[in-house]
Amino acid sequence: MAEQAEPIARKKPEEPSGDEGLPPWMATFADMVTLLLCFFVLLLSFAEQSEEKYRDALGSIKGAFGVKELRAVSDDMAQFNTSKAAKEMSSKISHDERVLLGVIMRIKSLLEDEDVKLKEGTGVTADRDGVVFSANSASMFEPGSADLAPSARKILDKVIKVLKDYKLNLVVRGHTDDRPISTRKFPSNWELSAARAAVALNYILDKGGIEVSRAKAVGYADTRPAVPNDSEENRKKNQRVEFYLHMPQRDAW
Repeated sequence: MAEQAEPIARKKPEEPSGDEGLPPWMATFADMVTLLLCFFVLLLSFAEQSEEKYRDALGSIKGAFGVKELRAVSDDMAQFNTSKAAKEMSSKISHDERVLLGVIMRIKSLLEDEDVKLKEGTGVTADRDGVVFSANSASMFEPGSADLAPSARKILDKVIKVLKDYKLNLVVRGHTDDRPISTRKFPSNWELSAARAAVALNYILDKGGIEVSRAKAVGYADTRPAVPNDSEENRKKNQRVEFYLHMPQRDAW
């Protein structure tokens, strides 16, 4: 009997080896991203570069994330005393800065005729958007209350005069020191600072006939001290009301 032939083992066909390197779709995707990048670079090169707009955008982003924006104070604008210095400065600055320079001069001229006691605790500073006129709360309100003191009307009348002379917007800011307060009317410094700012603003609107759209009030309690709360004298400085006169195109607090 013939022996049966052994079956011949067949080799499995070898699978084709994959292409080396990146897959084809990734190269197409990379080309598309590169073209988009070039497109946006061209758009940026055609756009007008404005440092002011960049700073505004940066400030808005910081504000959205709760980061306090520190504006640079113009010492030259805030500290000059003579009309000669003002004339020399006005020839070197922009129109908006000239307006703010005029506001500083106007406020200082209004304070010149007042007694020393009223001027004590007042101050004028400036940034690129506006002017801050600060007054001590002791000269504006009765202690621990939001009732206007007799001398407060003199200060508020000066703010009204400036608002009538210049088309600026106003933010009234109330500030306190770090000592807590707890009364039925003012459970904390937040209520006290906000009430003082609101009372001051209400006087300006009613007495001066200023448009409501040009003004607003805000209370900051003890969150923005002018100086450290480490002495009785410094605490008095932090008890203040600020009148921020700013350009209408700027939204400020």
